[in-house]
Amino acid sequence: MPVYMPAWLHGLLRRAKGVLVRPVPPPNKVNIWGERQVEWSFIGSHLPAGPGEALDFGCEFGYLSLLAARRGFRVTALDLQQQNFPWRDRNVSFLQADLLETNLPDEHFDLIIDCSSVEHVGLSGRYGITAGDSDGDLAVMRRFRELLKQDGTLLATMPCGQDTVVAPWHRVYGRERLPRLLDGFHVAEQAFWVKDEENRWNEVDRETAMDFAPGVHPSQPEQCSYALGCFVLTKNGSAGGG
Repeated sequence: MPVYMPAWLHGLLRRAKGVLVRPVPPPNKVNIWGERQVEWSFIGSHLPAGPGEALDFGCEFGYLSLLAARRGFRVTALDLQQQNFPWRDRNVSFLQADLLETNLPDEHFDLIIDCSSVEHVGLSGRYGITAGDSDGDLAVMRRFRELLKQDGTLLATMPCGQDTVVAPWHRVYGRERLPRLLDGFHVAEQAFWVKDEENRWNEVDRETAMDFAPGVHPSQPEQCSYALGCFVLTKNGSAGGG
């Protein structure tokens, strides 16, 4: 049964609701929708040919693990959380582990894949991370250098833009932290992408990406925004490095 009230009372209650109940903020007009298509296309187009050993760090769905296996690699698909791939491949082995606490052999991998994973390391509250470490991302990159063969390749993608930490979601790498992250590696190739006003990714130069001001959403990480950096990395001192 509908309940009717005087217009003056209805208006008063609406004003009170506006004061007492905080409205939910609208999604950012520009967000990270479609980032995996950009990242996967970059990594897929730069995958070397096997045979060899590959590590897929933060493998999640395992798409890139399977792609590397199709290129002839034996793949260790590593993730903090249990993953149930909808396929089986004799050349892909899943390992649920923390990379920094796992005993993997040094200079073992011909290929390491890091598709937007390193930026989460040490930010507690997501992906099963419980212990915070402000430099966990830098520690992982140092470990990559130890695990990679001298002539190996690291394919990495990550959020870029003005330096910031959007806890607990991710870090964004800019002019200050990006060089620290890539320290010890030679950048053989790089590409940067930024969303336009129509929420579509466009390839841009490095400076445009570094100038991008990240957008933050309090409860939905996919509604944040940042630029994307995509890198082909080799160890300093390797052939072609410098």
